[in-house]
Amino acid sequence: MRFVNNRAEDVNIAYIGGGSRGWAWAFMGDLALEESMSGTVRLYDTNFTAAKDNEIIGNRLLDHPGSRGKWVYKAVESIREALTGADFVVISILPGTLDAMALDVHEPERYGIRQPVGDTVGPGGIVRALRTIPIFAGFAEAIRKYCPEAWVMNYTNPMALCTRALYEVFPGIRAFGCCHEVFFTQKLLCEALREIMGIDGVTREEIKTNVLGINHFTWIDRAYYRNMDLMPVYKTFVDKHYEEGFEGNEKGHWINSVFGSANRVKFDLFRRYGVIAAAGDRHLSEFVPGDWYIASHEKWKFNLTPVSWRKKNQKDKIEKGKRLLSGEESFELRPSGEEGVRQMKALLGLDELFTNVNLPNRGQMEGVPLGSVVETNAHFSGDSVRPVMAGRLPDPVQNLVVRHIYNNETVLRAALNRDREMALRAFVNDPLVNLSLEDARALLDSMIRNTAKWLPGWEI
Repeated sequence: MRFVNNRAEDVNIAYIGGGSRGWAWAFMGDLALEESMSGTVRLYDTNFTAAKDNEIIGNRLLDHPGSRGKWVYKAVESIREALTGADFVVISILPGTLDAMALDVHEPERYGIRQPVGDTVGPGGIVRALRTIPIFAGFAEAIRKYCPEAWVMNYTNPMALCTRALYEVFPGIRAFGCCHEVFFTQKLLCEALREIMGIDGVTREEIKTNVLGINHFTWIDRAYYRNMDLMPVYKTFVDKHYEEGFEGNEKGHWINSVFGSANRVKFDLFRRYGVIAAAGDRHLSEFVPGDWYIASHEKWKFNLTPVSWRKKNQKDKIEKGKRLLSGEESFELRPSGEEGVRQMKALLGLDELFTNVNLPNRGQMEGVPLGSVVETNAHFSGDSVRPVMAGRLPDPVQNLVVRHIYNNETVLRAALNRDREMALRAFVNDPLVNLSLEDARALLDSMIRNTAKWLPGWEI
């Protein structure tokens, strides 16, 4: 890597999961739109053909009229080849298959447990973690061997546990987890500012928030626009829209959207606790008992995302990939809204950035175990990510969050030690698993059998 005229050239990026037909394309677009960096992206994926397709699609961007960052893409067949000499490592994988995820999400329905997402907590999140943590342990070992000084950016769920596994295996790793859920809440605060205060045209980047919690169960206890305290503004906004919810100009959109919501869960949690729940309603509802919101999700105006939709979406993206390869469809360059490229730019010393990320707790969040992965703001600057001291959540919220932090540690030990009894302890301690011990054991055993091919060394 070298710097020429305030540009970083010959930057090496390893993309693990480089056959992705979603995140990878978004990342390619963001790289192409950033003129201050250029280099090589090595694409590694267990599906080499998909990575090879992305190599072709990515290299065509060199001639795209809107492309300002010049990147060469190369599909590689080994993780060693991908990682050797890397300045940055991006991890975005599907742990297992969508068939495995379908079993994670829908098998618990036999016991009356419904999951809007099923990739972070709940029965689905726990079993997904059991198969994902060993994969990330392997990534950590490979990074320690081939590029120990690289910055590692994880986008894979369960975010907190994936990031925690990297540090458990390689304590010296320089890794952080990236999630966009808080961004949508910042946009919601822009809407509150417009509607309640008549201030229009504010971008989410202008909304300054103090973030605390864990991934997909994040909270904001302070929010400002310039010198204006937004907490009273948000309270007025919530009171106005509490019964009907808020969807902007898309009223009723949530009914036909597998991802949409009317923010009513957010609003209810704010009324309960006085701090802003800063993730999507589907995610938030999974961290509390199921009879709070999930059992009557239509009332709370959010949907459960069936894995059948994800399978259809995957097929649609495969077809889109064929069109991109054949030239029937051109690559549309537009910002993804993600911050990965901005984070890279700041780490290269070309800018600085304050944003929310997942990092081991070094005291930035009070009252939770050191080393557990929490989500707070951090300052990105030249070769440095420094967490911002965020303080402590109100005790009632802290109690909800800490339960999951300790459960994450139990899941981590269960996965690394292949310990079914320890996995059961975490399973029965999850708020969605309101079952007898016998039924909980039967469900966990069934789910472990479902994902047995991804659990080498376990007694099935």
